Amino acid sequence: MADRTSHDAGTISWTDLATSDQAAAKEFYGGLFGWDYEDQPIDENTTYSMAKLGGRSAAAISPQQQGESEQGIPPHWNVYVTVDDVDAASEQVGENGGNLLAGPFDVFEAGRMSVIADPGGAVLCLWQAKENIGSEVVNEPGALTWADTATPDPEAAQKFYGAILGWEFEPMSEEPPYWVISKGGRSQGGMTVPPPEVPANWFPYFAVEDVDATMKQAGEAGGQPFMGPVDLPNGGRFALIQDPQGAAFAVFAGDFED
Repeated sequence: MADRTSHDAGTISWTDLATSDQAAAKEFYGGLFGWDYEDQPIDENTTYSMAKLGGRSAAAISPQQQGESEQGIPPHWNVYVTVDDVDAASEQVGENGGNLLAGPFDVFEAGRMSVIADPGGAVLCLWQAKENIGSEVVNEPGALTWADTATPDPEAAQKFYGAILGWEFEPMSEEPPYWVISKGGRSQGGMTVPPPEVPANWFPYFAVEDVDATMKQAGEAGGQPFMGPVDLPNGGRFALIQDPQGAAFAVFAGDFED
């Protein structure tokens, strides 16, 4: 079992979906990953739907903010990294070539967060836990297991994340270029370079038993598989998928770290 009661600083620890159709997204991902939902009111018009696996928080789905949709920002998954002190970490963002987009601010009693962009423009959330640690289950089917960032300037991004989060980067592939992100000797994500027409971004990977079966199920439910399946040297297998509203995510099958 990959249960969690806390996350060390520098750990990719949570992901939530900002979508244009919350009800449809809940149905799509619930069918795909076996999620149940606990709806938490944010205000009289907004609900944050916590996705549960066996009663443990795995991810969340919420409506996209009106300002984002008005700016033409498509539905997307947000990726969060735990830090010990979000205010201190946020102060380092501009000094290291990034941009502080929002915060730091309190999220009720759950925690404190900020939203940042690395030098290439990829957006990431920093999370200082209070009552909510983030993912209570990882690295098992239906749960967060990895996250990738695509950036046009990997050298600048690696210096940035190394300074802010203490991450290390190990080259894994030259073509396409890919680096494994690790903290304290534990790998947890990757970095690559996107095609020129694709903006810098972050997206999560969810563990599944069978990538091919999941791709088929996603397609039948209105999703659009657009890369893979791809076999990895370590025996893993992954694919990239767009949900029916257009948000990109990945699924992975293989050996999961506990």
